[in-house]
Amino acid sequence: MAGGALRCVLLHWMFFALSAVLPCLAAAALCHPDDLLSLRAFAGNLTAGGLRAAWSGESCCAWDGVECDDDGRVTALRLPGRGLAGPIPPSLAGLVRLEDLDLSYNALTGDISPVAAAAALRAANLSSNLLNGSLVDLAALPDLATFNASNNSLTGSLTPDFCAGAPALRVLDLSTNSLAGALSYSAEPPPCAATLQELFLGSNSFRGTLPASLFGLAVLQKLSLSSNGLSGQVSPRLRELKNLTFLDLSVNRFSGRLPDVFGELTWMEHLAAHSNGFSGLLPRSLSSLSSLRDLNLRNNSLSGPIARVNFSGMPFLVSVDLATNHLNGSLPISLADCSELKALSLAKNSLTGQFPEDYSRLGSLSMLSLSNNSLHNISGVLSVLHSCKNLTTLILTKNFAGEELPNDDIAGFNNLKVLAFGDCALRGRVPEWLHQCKKLEVLDLSWNRLVGTIPEWIGELDNLSYLDLSNNSLVGEIPKSLTHLKSLATTRRSSGMAFTNMPLFVKHNRSTSGQQYNQLSNFPPSLLLNDNGLNGTIWPEFGNLKELHVLDLSNNAISGSIPDSLSRMENLEVLDLSSNNLSGSIPSSLTNLTFLSKFSVAHNHLVGPIPNGRQFFTFTNSSFEGNPGLCRSSSCNLNHSGETPTDNGIQKSIRNRKNKMLGVAICIGLVLVVLLAVILVNISKREVSIIDGEDIEGSCHDTYDSYWKPVLFFQDSAKELTVSDLIKSTNNFDQANIIGCGGFGLVYKAYLPDGTKAAVKRLSGDCGQMEREFRAEVEALSQAQHKNLVSLRGYCRYGNDRLLIYTYMENNSLDYWLHERADGGYMLKWESRLKIAQGSARGLAYLHKDCEPNIIHRDVKSSNILLNENFEAHLADFGLARLIQPYDTHVTTDLVGTLGYIPPEYSQSLIATPKGDVYSFGVVLLELLTGRRPMDVSKAKGSRDLVSWVLQMKSDKKEEQIFDTLIWSKAHEKQLFSVLETACRCISTDPRQRPSIEHVVVWLDSM
Repeated sequence: MAGGALRCVLLHWMFFALSAVLPCLAAAALCHPDDLLSLRAFAGNLTAGGLRAAWSGESCCAWDGVECDDDGRVTALRLPGRGLAGPIPPSLAGLVRLEDLDLSYNALTGDISPVAAAAALRAANLSSNLLNGSLVDLAALPDLATFNASNNSLTGSLTPDFCAGAPALRVLDLSTNSLAGALSYSAEPPPCAATLQELFLGSNSFRGTLPASLFGLAVLQKLSLSSNGLSGQVSPRLRELKNLTFLDLSVNRFSGRLPDVFGELTWMEHLAAHSNGFSGLLPRSLSSLSSLRDLNLRNNSLSGPIARVNFSGMPFLVSVDLATNHLNGSLPISLADCSELKALSLAKNSLTGQFPEDYSRLGSLSMLSLSNNSLHNISGVLSVLHSCKNLTTLILTKNFAGEELPNDDIAGFNNLKVLAFGDCALRGRVPEWLHQCKKLEVLDLSWNRLVGTIPEWIGELDNLSYLDLSNNSLVGEIPKSLTHLKSLATTRRSSGMAFTNMPLFVKHNRSTSGQQYNQLSNFPPSLLLNDNGLNGTIWPEFGNLKELHVLDLSNNAISGSIPDSLSRMENLEVLDLSSNNLSGSIPSSLTNLTFLSKFSVAHNHLVGPIPNGRQFFTFTNSSFEGNPGLCRSSSCNLNHSGETPTDNGIQKSIRNRKNKMLGVAICIGLVLVVLLAVILVNISKREVSIIDGEDIEGSCHDTYDSYWKPVLFFQDSAKELTVSDLIKSTNNFDQANIIGCGGFGLVYKAYLPDGTKAAVKRLSGDCGQMEREFRAEVEALSQAQHKNLVSLRGYCRYGNDRLLIYTYMENNSLDYWLHERADGGYMLKWESRLKIAQGSARGLAYLHKDCEPNIIHRDVKSSNILLNENFEAHLADFGLARLIQPYDTHVTTDLVGTLGYIPPEYSQSLIATPKGDVYSFGVVLLELLTGRRPMDVSKAKGSRDLVSWVLQMKSDKKEEQIFDTLIWSKAHEKQLFSVLETACRCISTDPRQRPSIEHVVVWLDSM
C-alpha cells in the first residue's frame, strides 16, 4: 500500500517536471526564420569575435548570448566583452522583438544609428566601444527605458528634446564621450521628465551654466555632471530634485556659494563637488543629510568653521573629504558620532586646536589625513587614536610645530601601514613605540629636528618599503639592519590598499608639487636618509636590496669607498651619494644598473675615471662636480707626474671648496645690495617695473606682470586669450587636471573660455635649460604641421614658467591603452593597432624629411603617441627634439631618451640620428604586437627587456608566442608576421642595417 502511494507521488512529480521543462525545450528548438537570417547577417558583418563559428546550426535561441520568447523570436542579445569589431550591423532591424541589447566592452566602430532600427528596444548598452558620430534619434525607440553609450567617442550636443521620442526613459548614460556645447537653454523640462531617474553626463566637454530645465526632472535619483567645463553658480532650484541619492558636480568651474538647500534633499547618499571654485561657508543644511554616506568637497575655496555642519545626524557616513579649502576653527566633535566613518581628510586647511578625545569612538576609522593645518598637542592625538584599532593610514604632516614627539608609552597602532609626521619640526628621537607597528609599509619622519641615531629595530619591520628620515639631525652609522629589510630584499607583497578617493601626495622638497599615489603598492621602494649628520661607511650589504628603487644618502658625513656590490641593486632608479666624504673610485660595475635614471656623487673626494657606457652617458657633469680627481675616460690623466692623489690633494680640494663657498657668499651679498638698490629706485619712482617681452637665454625673471598679457596663438582664428584666462582654464593648475608629464614639466587639461579643451604643458625647473627647451619646442612644433603630429596652438610665459598650448587628445596615449588601462589591450584590436602604427610612422617620416628644417624626435615611445577621438595616432612631446640643418646628418645631445627605447649605439656616442628614431619606433611596434612594456621588472629574468626577449623567441622558432593573445588570429597571421619582420629590421644593432622611416611607412601602408 505504501509502495503504491510512493509510485503515485513519483508519477505526479515527473508529470509536473516534464510539463515545466518541455515548453523550454520546445522554445529552444524553435527559431523564427527571419531572426535566424538577421543573426547570421549580424555575425557575418563583424570582423572579429568569432560569432560565425560559435553560432552554428538552426536553433538560434540556444546560441550564446541569445534569448527568445515562446514564439522563437529573439528578445535579448547579450554579447559583452566578446571581442566584436567593426560597425554595428544594420541587420538588428530584423529582430523585431529585440528588447534587451548589450554590446558593451567590445571594439565596435562607426555611428550608433543601426540601433535605432530595433524599434522594440527597452534597454541598450553600447558602453566601452570605439563608437563615434552623433547621438541616435530616440524617437524611433518609443519603449526605451535604459540607454548606455558611455566610454565612446560620440560627438555633438545634447538637445533640449533629447528624449522626445522615448517618454519612458529611466536611465541615460552618455559619460566619457566628446559631447560638447551647452546642456540646454530650454526652460521646459524634457518629455521624459516624469520617468528619468538616472542621468550621467560626466567626462564630456559641456560648458555654460546649469539649465533651468534640469531642475524639472522631478523623479531624478542620480545625476553626474563631473569633469566638464560647466560654470556659474548652482541654483537654489536644486532643492526641487527631492529624490536625489547621488549628485556629482566635481571637476568643473562652478563658483559662488553652495546653495543652502540640502534640508530638502534628505535621500542624498553621495555628494561630490570637489575641484571647483565654490566659496563661502559650508551650508548648515548639510546637517540634514541623514542618509549621506560620502561627502567630497575638497579642492574648493570654502571657508569658515567645519562645525557649522552637525554630523551627529549622519549615522551612515563612511567618507568625508574637505581637504584643500580655507576652513578654520577646531575639529568638529560631532564627527565622533559617525560610527561607520572609515575615511576622513581635512588636510590643507587652517584648522587649529587639539584633537577631540571623543574621536576615540571612531572604531571604523581606517584613513585619517589632517596634514597642512595648525593643530597642536601631538601626544593628545596619539593617546586618542590608539583606540581606533582599524586605523591603517595616518597623515599628520605640517602640524604640531616644534613639539616633542612622544618616545614611548604609546600603544594600539598594530594595523598601521602608512604613517607621516613630516615637516613638523618635531623634537626628540625616532620613537620606540613604532617598533610594535609590524604592518608598517610607509614611514615619513622627514623635515623634523630629530636627534640621536637611527634605531636598529627599524630593520625588523618586515613590511617597511618606504622610509624617509631625511632633513633631520640624526647621527651615527647607518644601522646594518636596514640592509636586511625583507620587503626591499625580496619581491614585495604589498597589501594593495587603495587611496582612490583620497590620494596621497609625496614630495621630497618644499618647492615642488607632490607626486600623487592612489595605491600603496605604487609607492616606490625608497630609503631616504639624506641631509642628516650620518657617518660611517656604506654597507656592502646594501647590494642585497634588490627591490629598492631610490637610495638617497646625500648631505651627510659618510666616508669610505662606494661598494662595488651596489651594482646588485638591479631595480635601482635613483642613487644620490653627493656631499659626503667618500673616497676611492666609482665602481665601473654601476653601469649594470639598467634602470638608473638619476645619479650623483658630486662634492666628495673621489678619483679616477668616470664609468662610461649605458646610462652613464646620460648623466651631466653636475653629477660628478666637486671631485677634482675624477675625469672622463677619454681625458684621464690623474696626475701629469704620474703620482696618485694624496691627503694633501684632498685637503687642497677642501680648501678649494671653502674658497668657492666664500666666493658664492660674496656674490650673494653683492646681489642683495643691487636688488635693494633697485627696489629703492622703484619705490622712489612709484611705478612697477615691466620686464621686456623677450628673456635673455638662461636668465630667470619674475614676470607676473605678464599675467594679463595675451597668449600668442599660431592660428588667426583663435580668440584673444590672456595668460589669466589660461591659468583659470586649468583651475589654477589644479592637480585634478594633470593628464601627463612631459619634459621638464606637467601637462594639464584646460577648458578654454570658448568651450574647447586644450593640453597645457607647464615647463619649469632649471631656468636656463627650460628656456632652451621652450624655444626648441616652440620653433620645432610651430613649423611642423601634419595630421599625425600633435598641433601646437600657442604659447606664453607665466612667471618663470613657460606654457605650451597643444590640441587636446581625447583618448590619452598608446601607453595608457596598452599598459595602464585594465581593459585597454582588449579594446585595441589588431585593426586599431595597425592604424596607430601607420599613422605614427607617417608623422615621424614627416619630421625626418618633409619638415623644414628636419627634426629628429629623439624620444619616440608609446607614451608620446597620443590618440584622438577616432584613435588616430599623433606624435607628441618634442621636449627632446633638436632642429637639424637640411644637410646635417646628426645632432649632439646630453640626454638620450627613455630607457627601453634607447638605441644601443647611444651608449658609445652622444650622436642622435634619424636611425635612432627608427630603432625607438621599432620598439613601439613590438609593444603593439606583444602588449608588453619595453622594460618590465615584474617579468622573470630574461624576459624583462622586450627587444632581447623577442629576438630570443625568434631564435627559438617560437614566433607565434610573441604575439599578444588578444590580437592573434589566423586571419591576421600574415599581417602580424610582416609587422614583426619590419620591427626586427628597425631594432637592428647596426644602424646602417635599419631602414629609413620612409621605407617603414611604405611597408606598413602596403598591409
